[in-house]
Amino acid sequence: MSDTDLNITAYLKTYCGWSEGVRAIMRKHELDYEEKDIIKNPAFRWEMEQKSGQPLSPCVVVNDVMLADVSGDEVEAYLLEQGLVQQSDAQADAPTDSACTDEQHAAMEQAAAGKIRFVE
Repeated sequence: MSDTDLNITAYLKTYCGWSEGVRAIMRKHELDYEEKDIIKNPAFRWEMEQKSGQPLSPCVVVNDVMLADVSGDEVEAYLLEQGLVQQSDAQADAPTDSACTDEQHAAMEQAAAGKIRFVE
């Protein structure tokens, strides 16, 4: 199956270890996907909750199959099991199965409180 046969939508948080793990798997396998940031756009969070039946992220939809509350490792395992990607010796460029560090959580809280700004 080619990448063009895949339709992937990922409901992710802007700054999140779990979300970055999903992104790392997408980069590792050079997969095109639509990212819906549930922090920047609350409508995407609502959409994710309606589709997944639960509030936890990341959630990834692969060809109409909802993978709810998953790590990058779990997304990769699903893609491999379904024959949607090939096994690769390439390493992911970020941890694929870990939460944010305490420092990342503190930075997010400060950003949410308007104390600091993230510049892209």
